[in-house]
Amino acid sequence: MSAPAASWRIGVADSETTAAWDPPAAADRGAVFVCAPGAGGHMNDRSIMAISSALRDRGIGVVRFNFLYRARGGSRPDPMPTLVECWRAVAARVRRELAPAQLILGGRSMGGRAASVAAAEGLPCDRLLLLAYPLHPPGHPEKLRAAHLSAIAQPVLCINGTRDTFCDRPLMERTLATLGANWRMHWLADADHGFHVLKRSGRSDADVVTEAADAAAAWLCEVEE
Repeated sequence: MSAPAASWRIGVADSETTAAWDPPAAADRGAVFVCAPGAGGHMNDRSIMAISSALRDRGIGVVRFNFLYRARGGSRPDPMPTLVECWRAVAARVRRELAPAQLILGGRSMGGRAASVAAAEGLPCDRLLLLAYPLHPPGHPEKLRAAHLSAIAQPVLCINGTRDTFCDRPLMERTLATLGANWRMHWLADADHGFHVLKRSGRSDADVVTEAADAAAAWLCEVEE
């Protein structure tokens, strides 16, 4: 992947984080996806770069960023209020610098969860793209991370693998039944939480990323019409 068009330093309260703007590689749809990594990831990890490249090839610009704990070299995630504060600062910078026609917030796992909390608390955006949403900790389906989801008014596309131990499919389907028509779910057959597939599935990890990006691009067209 080529170097980003811009690298940013973004102030968050009395600290600072890092971000990168990757413009569309194909016909520009006027949409920007602001993508946050999972708890163990960062803005330049393989999964973030793969989905960023796939979306850019479909005309969607991407802003990747680190939460504060990653920006300072830590590995322990910040508490949710601090994650949301970082989201607010990054989203404000994106609106100011890029003025996108469509601002999409989301990301992988914890990053997408924090985006959903921010949106539920009123952070302005046009829609949410949640990749591998962590509905519950592995092995603990009783600890649902869903209380805030009904407060989200924007269109939402949630993409999870059918082998995701953070997202039991029947439990997610029951959760979706309690939410509004703005929610859309796309299941990636045989994929786990990291969007990895077993060799015996007959598919590759690259195939899964392609399917996820195609689903996101098709959903964007639907909600634009």
